[in-house]
Amino acid sequence: MNLLPRTAEEFSSAEYWEKFFKKRGEKAFEWYGDYNKLCGVLHKYIKMQDQVLVVGCGNSELSEQLYDVGFKHLTNIDISETVVTQMIQRNAERRPDLNFQQVDATQTPYDAASYQAALDKGTLDAMASEEEGNLAKRMLTEVGRVLRVGGRYVCVTLAQESVIRLAVEHFVQLGWAVRLHCLQEVDSGVEKDSFALPVFVLVCTKFRQPMPTPILEMCLGEDGAPTRLTQVPELLSAVREQQAYSVLRKRLRTESNPNSNLSLTLCHAKTGLPRYTLTIQDCSPKAKVPRSNHFAIFIVPQGSETSWLYRSNEGQKQLAASANFRRLVIVAMHRNQEYADMQAVQEELSPMVMELAPPGMPDNQQVPFLSVGGGLGWREEINRGVSQLSGEYCVENVKGEDGELYRRLVFLSNSSLVQSESRLLSSNATGSQKKKNKKRSKPAAPPSTSTSSMTVDSGFLCCSHHEVMVAGLALLGLNRPDNKDNRVSVLLVGLGGGGLPQFLRDFVPNISVEVVELDPVVLGIAKDWFGFRPDDQLTVTLGDGLERICALEQKGTCLFDVIIFDADNKDSTVGMSCPPAVFVEASILQKVRNLLTPRGIFMLNLVCRDLVLKKSVLDRLRAVFPSILSRKIEEEVNEVLLCTCGEKKPSEAARILPALNQSAKDLQSTLSSTGTKTSRSPHIDIVDLLKDLKVE
Repeated sequence: MNLLPRTAEEFSSAEYWEKFFKKRGEKAFEWYGDYNKLCGVLHKYIKMQDQVLVVGCGNSELSEQLYDVGFKHLTNIDISETVVTQMIQRNAERRPDLNFQQVDATQTPYDAASYQAALDKGTLDAMASEEEGNLAKRMLTEVGRVLRVGGRYVCVTLAQESVIRLAVEHFVQLGWAVRLHCLQEVDSGVEKDSFALPVFVLVCTKFRQPMPTPILEMCLGEDGAPTRLTQVPELLSAVREQQAYSVLRKRLRTESNPNSNLSLTLCHAKTGLPRYTLTIQDCSPKAKVPRSNHFAIFIVPQGSETSWLYRSNEGQKQLAASANFRRLVIVAMHRNQEYADMQAVQEELSPMVMELAPPGMPDNQQVPFLSVGGGLGWREEINRGVSQLSGEYCVENVKGEDGELYRRLVFLSNSSLVQSESRLLSSNATGSQKKKNKKRSKPAAPPSTSTSSMTVDSGFLCCSHHEVMVAGLALLGLNRPDNKDNRVSVLLVGLGGGGLPQFLRDFVPNISVEVVELDPVVLGIAKDWFGFRPDDQLTVTLGDGLERICALEQKGTCLFDVIIFDADNKDSTVGMSCPPAVFVEASILQKVRNLLTPRGIFMLNLVCRDLVLKKSVLDRLRAVFPSILSRKIEEEVNEVLLCTCGEKKPSEAARILPALNQSAKDLQSTLSSTGTKTSRSPHIDIVDLLKDLKVE
């Protein structure tokens, strides 16, 4: 190992190679594989009768092996006098016609158009260090000069990005056709110290007239069908994907790590669109796994991939523990892709997933495919569009594992997260029907009723944090004797599909809700697809939520009983995905309190993984609000903070909790007695939701 270059610059040094081959002696040094590995692709592009220039031959046995199978017109050149002398002596008797010459590949003595092929195994990689890129360019120019029209430069390379970009851009500018073969290692008992990166073979073909548009192609394996690409960056991206997969595959076949959560996206061969996402979950070495339970594949039903069990690290670990295999591959199917049935999915995945088996699995081991209910689930995309603020989105109908139909809004920049969800009801649904248990597992199948004839259930709240916010209204004591008119005014920042504000309007008597929504596209989606209908009780203000709060506070004439922040953060670099950081600055929090009535409540949906940042937010809230109650959402990062304005000392906040019980029962009774023609009776256990409140 100590004979390999320590820095890229040494690759292009004649002195380095002199030293290298003197230390190496006469033992052949095979860069990136021998004849047996490369013969399939070499025979495809180089004919036995071709005049072939072998650039930077070193002491590789490749030329000797080519000669032995019938290639008799090989001219081998190398910059090292030592290696050329060694190779001449080694072949003097057995291969007297095999030609070796000490020649600098950047300035050869050969006539123009004198070769049909130029073969390069590792020389481009050796010369194309970042600082010495001009040296490689001179070599490629010389190769182009000595090749005839129709001739090919065949380069065996590791396709380091700077190297492959240099070569591809060089030949594209000359109007040559460029094709790249990715030769994955054949797995025959993978060794821990074997090479992880795949070998690529770059084939550049010279035309009489330069091609007006680039011909760029990628092939998997020596016989893989070429995939046409339009731009050099696309080709480079395809190379990176294959390299990443090769490293991942090597890692998975040689080690297990229950703490890692590796994932891999498989794309459609023809369209290039993502088709499957695979997540690999290994069990703990201490787990009692049956000897035969080496490996299994779990197919997530369509429409269920956003549930906690399938998308979160904790849920996936729980799923793997329940399955009780040494390694479980969790497969999620992508939107906008067609899947015939479970058998077709298994046949499509089998060749790829077998490469991800755990170390030590027997070759003849049967690998089971697992699923929920035995089916693929059901999903129907009904609308797709683009928001300038939030990017591409889709609206889809799905059938849940409980057999119910749901409508979802998903922003594709974060396709694992459902932005909004509503339950769909058939036209004969009534408010007296009871909600089914969502945790039951039923075989999913296409609905028998057309979804176009179904309505959105306004009594359904898709998010647990919305249920906690509704339960938090009990803090207002709506049915207390001193609360004569029971009127409640709410300011909500963040509309989504409109489920929360519609629920408040339909089920809480004497309430008025103003929603502030920044994105007009979201408002259109809510109206067109989620049954959102503003009226005198439920109004929408389009604009920036903070600007609206500042404007209302400046007027000083408008007070609210409840202010809710339920807006997500578009800045993924901050460890807080809800709300945007500016929403919880001290000055904004003070304006929020100024807008609240004496009994008012500020409700905040906080999603923060950064513990330091979370503490900072809580400190700012404590500085403004006398008491803060919190409710952690089970199996989620979300935490709902209920901040009250009453003139109480923080130490007295705990006294609020015992008094809540009757208010919670009153609110529960109110919700149960209220209903609409387009909803089922809401099933929210107010008392249960509030019993786990914690004083901050």
